[in-house]
Amino acid sequence: MKERVIWGTIAAAIFLPFLLLGGLSFQLFVALLAMIGVTEMMRMKKLEIFSFEGILAMLAAFVLTIPMDNYLTFLPINANFACFGILVFLLLAGTVINSDHYSFEDAAFPIASSLYIGIGFQNLVNARIAGIDKVLLALFIVWATDMGAYFVGRRIGKNKLLPKVSPNKTIEGSLGGIACAVVLAFVFMLVDRSVYAPHNFISMLLFVAIFSIFAQFGDLVESAIKRHFEVKDSGKLIPGHGGILDRFDSMIFVFPLMHLFGLF
Repeated sequence: MKERVIWGTIAAAIFLPFLLLGGLSFQLFVALLAMIGVTEMMRMKKLEIFSFEGILAMLAAFVLTIPMDNYLTFLPINANFACFGILVFLLLAGTVINSDHYSFEDAAFPIASSLYIGIGFQNLVNARIAGIDKVLLALFIVWATDMGAYFVGRRIGKNKLLPKVSPNKTIEGSLGGIACAVVLAFVFMLVDRSVYAPHNFISMLLFVAIFSIFAQFGDLVESAIKRHFEVKDSGKLIPGHGGILDRFDSMIFVFPLMHLFGLF
């Protein structure tokens, strides 16, 4: 726990200045995190990072994360997916160039990994463009969900949620996480009423409960991936915490959902 607190504080001290600064520096920082997340996926599958597919997968996550429309204004369609599509085509070209050893299934993993990670971090960047309060709301929902699920689960948790995926999580803990997220969001929205625009206060509390559920799904998806590849953590970048995906797995699910609901 001491190690987790120390390194968690260090990680926050690195992340928060970029978040406060915003702009291109934040976008590049988040894109770097997305690329690291892709390398963690590649390592879990025991694939070479600095290979044809590894480099293209990292670039694919990068172009999804950066708001390319701000910089490639000459493209007639969404620049992010235009650039992502080109990189996907290059990955698929490997099935022709090296057809004896590289199949469609081999290309599908780096494509899916970069899309899964890139979409989540893309919406983190979009949320910051809309306003720092949107990002803080999402962070508070995720943190409250994690802490509520942990403490309630340890205190009164008896019924396992999904034991084959994450044996320590309980239904009681999950409900406690949702309740904590709603309470914290309730206080946050009293302080900053603009954060839930264009929705009203009551409907936003319902949305927060949905965000909390999806935050837990994000965590469970990452747990299922790690269990499949038989690894404890996605990486070792942050001692006591694991890798980038271990820290951002819930947020990868929450930010796109917030965007879908029109919060940014």
